[in-house]
Amino acid sequence: MKVILTETIESLGIIGTEVNVAKGYARNYLLPQKKAVEATDANRKMLEQDKTKFELQIAKEKAFAQEMAARLEGISVTIPARVSDEDRLYGSVNIRDIVDALAAQSVEMEKRMVLLSDPIKTLGTYKVPIRVYRDVEPEITVEVVPEEKSE
Repeated sequence: MKVILTETIESLGIIGTEVNVAKGYARNYLLPQKKAVEATDANRKMLEQDKTKFELQIAKEKAFAQEMAARLEGISVTIPARVSDEDRLYGSVNIRDIVDALAAQSVEMEKRMVLLSDPIKTLGTYKVPIRVYRDVEPEITVEVVPEEKSE
């Protein structure tokens, strides 16, 4: 089913684009939530008139993303982890650990924004990209250190 997006949806596209989606997805989610309209000639004409409004909104979203990327660029988080005698981690450091460490520094972020391909399984310093907006991916520094042992 062809629909025209009335707001930017990360997995589909930006506002004002025409995309092809499953009928159930459109009927049960996109259309009732007013995130899209059916791609008819009348809706295309209406959205063509609103194109300048959409372009302004895209510019605002992009500017906000650039500002957030600038704030994230210098951030470094330290995550203490339990290690064995050979400095191997018990378990691993995953996306949730990174999001929690950022939240402790008053940086709110959704888990889907952190682009960690595999969990971190060794001590060290890592660069982890964060997707703020399409094509805006600053990197933060994640340092995994041994947890202090309490005696």
